[in-house]
Amino acid sequence: MFAEFKDFILKGNVLDLAVAVIIGAAFATITTSLTEDVIMPIVSAIFGTPDFTTMFILLGTPPAELAGSTDYAALKEAGVPMLGWGQFLTVVINFVILAFIIFMIVRYANKVMKKAEEEAPSGPSEIDLLTEIRDNLKK
Repeated sequence: MFAEFKDFILKGNVLDLAVAVIIGAAFATITTSLTEDVIMPIVSAIFGTPDFTTMFILLGTPPAELAGSTDYAALKEAGVPMLGWGQFLTVVINFVILAFIIFMIVRYANKVMKKAEEEAPSGPSEIDLLTEIRDNLKK
């Protein structure tokens, strides 16, 4: 069982997947930073709100100590039902950026692979080789 597991882990696809997951996680942090530190401040400046996490709709009554509070994290921790559309908007923008970048990477990879296939020298087919071997054996 351990030998089979070792063979499974050492297959190229599993290692490629592991590398992709690690790079994807690192790339996600870059995208999150781009969204939170670059894009959202610009959007916030346009709409006049410095932090989109303060954009929410209360669906219930907060406890007395949090009445009138705009601290999304504190209200959420207190279990107050609310619709956090500002945080959701940030996550959606983050996703769109990440999806677009992945699309561009896949698009570029497809172009490179297509170009490599076009440039690959075309040799004789298998049938041509077998015919040549047959003819040489007849001699």
